[in-house]
Amino acid sequence: MRSLPALLACLFLIAASGASAETKVFIIANQADGYGVDQCLARGEKCGAHAALSYCKSRDFAQASSYRRVDPDEITGSVPKAGGNCARGGCDEYVAITCQR
Repeated sequence: MRSLPALLACLFLIAASGASAETKVFIIANQADGYGVDQCLARGEKCGAHAALSYCKSRDFAQASSYRRVDPDEITGSVPKAGGNCARGGCDEYVAITCQR
């Protein structure tokens, strides 16, 4: 009978680990399209919540837990910064959208 509590504890741990949500962060270019959605996402404003949710749902995720502007240095330094390397301000800004299943 001593093994019954241990067995129940193991079953609880297995069930709890299977219930964890999958999370994925998408880094996308913040391209100005004239509608202002990109600015809502980049600034983390409430108006970007719907756009972030739509982005996540289009990739079979249930919700968008966060969205924010990402500095190019945060992306392993592989994308150019605005300034001397960007002709006529042609460097993109980037947005990180965190999606969960």
